[in-house]
Amino acid sequence: MIRTWLRQLPILLLTIILLLPIGVLTLELITIDVPLWQRLWSTILPRTLWNTFRLAAGVSIGTLIIGVASAWLVTAYEFPGRRWFDHLLMLPLAIPGFIMGFVYVSMFEFAGPVQTFLRTQFGWSRDDYWFPNIASPSGLILVLTLVLYPYVYVLARSAFREQAANTLEAANVLGYDGLQAFRRVALPLARPQIAVGVLLVTMESLTDYGTVSYFGYPTLSERIIVLWNTSFDSASATELAGIMVVIALGLLIGERLLRKQARFYQQGSYGRRMNRIQLRGGKAWLASLACFGLLGSAFLLPVTQLSIWTFKRIQEPTITVLSEPFLEYTGHTLRLGLIGAAITVLIALAVAYTNRRDSIQTVNRPRWLSRLVTIGYAMPGAVIAIGVLTVVNPIDGAVTDFAVSLGWDGFGYMLTGTIIALVYGYSVRFMVLGYESISASVDKVKPTMEAAARTMGAGSGRIFRKIHIPLVRTGIGAGAILVFVDTMKELPITLLLRPFGMDTLAVRAHLLSVEGFHESAAIPALMILISGLIPVFLLMRIGENTEQAT
Repeated sequence: MIRTWLRQLPILLLTIILLLPIGVLTLELITIDVPLWQRLWSTILPRTLWNTFRLAAGVSIGTLIIGVASAWLVTAYEFPGRRWFDHLLMLPLAIPGFIMGFVYVSMFEFAGPVQTFLRTQFGWSRDDYWFPNIASPSGLILVLTLVLYPYVYVLARSAFREQAANTLEAANVLGYDGLQAFRRVALPLARPQIAVGVLLVTMESLTDYGTVSYFGYPTLSERIIVLWNTSFDSASATELAGIMVVIALGLLIGERLLRKQARFYQQGSYGRRMNRIQLRGGKAWLASLACFGLLGSAFLLPVTQLSIWTFKRIQEPTITVLSEPFLEYTGHTLRLGLIGAAITVLIALAVAYTNRRDSIQTVNRPRWLSRLVTIGYAMPGAVIAIGVLTVVNPIDGAVTDFAVSLGWDGFGYMLTGTIIALVYGYSVRFMVLGYESISASVDKVKPTMEAAARTMGAGSGRIFRKIHIPLVRTGIGAGAILVFVDTMKELPITLLLRPFGMDTLAVRAHLLSVEGFHESAAIPALMILISGLIPVFLLMRIGENTEQAT
């Protein structure tokens, strides 16, 4: 028994280390500072809470409508371009929200190219026409909806594809037409997956910082960074971060309960696949136009505008893509992404293999304990950054005081404002990406293969190198790529924890866009977008393989 717990001790320590930033913020809520809460409630808290929930509700409803409608369209009907749209509608996943935001605002604001063209063509002045204000709460909801709808689209599309043809045929026999069959049969069967997608969207909209900051729309996530980084009010920022932890935990618990309570059964791949209805004439082209309009609004338009800005900038004699600052930002981004991906994947690999070993040996250890390492993905980056600083600052202070007592002058901080703290934050935030990918691959390794190798005299190290690594390398590679790309796009953690002067492509694009230099922000934004296409193409490839297998 003691030996078993000694073997598990490293994983338990890793779990505790990864949970510390979230745990310390949760503990902050236990000791309530009444005067501080009174000041927050009388100043920023009511409006900030209302803005946060309004944004989350608006984006969730928008992505639900767009994601489900587009998924049903490409799954149940046949029309020109359907096969292309089936995959291409996932592409907006590669675009960070703040990049979509400054592209849309710059294009559709009063001085932008769209309104300028209208005034030039028709001779209008400002008071002669009405144009929707894109730099508004409604515009913000629209932008985040276009960026996040693929979460619902991918899961709804998968759910609709799993439904067997005889299920819908039975609905037709009962007298339901296409729309009634969708509403009464297909939609209820897909409800659990759709609900999970909407919950993911809700969490993403709650944790967004770059987009809401650009639109000047104060939410909890945005106020946390402003209070900590600009107003230097760490006490208020910590209390707001505690609120976000409670909200995120509530959403996570709701998602888990939703999965357990799902009781919709279907034949899935064992039944005959659903036959698509062939659309003809105007209906067929209307479906193609709807899909193209969605793809154009959410992907083609921002990519085209970023490409135009980039081309204009590199044509200027004083600007070059290979200029020293750009290479420096790119180098910082790649280095942090590689280090973050390597550390996160190594920890995920250790946790996944410990879980597998314990399940094979029937070790009595709570399975939820290791699952806690993935909880960071539900937390805003600002919350994790505050939690990391709350953990490392006392450690640095104690070490520095000890060094001074020994007469070591000039002894600086070892953790605060270093790459160590930054990578720590990345690992807490993105552990779920590495763990889920690796765990799925590890679970596919049959115990009989290990047993056969042991009977031939192979030790644990050789079994790991010769059997496990070749079988799980796809999961390791996919997890590493996902962590790498999300690290490149991460903004709040990098803003709060990066070493002084270490700007990344995401930080540079954000700072330039906030200052109004949209063309200058296009080069780093386009680089982030191109790198973000990698996991989307992986998702497409996995979907194609799954469809061929079934």
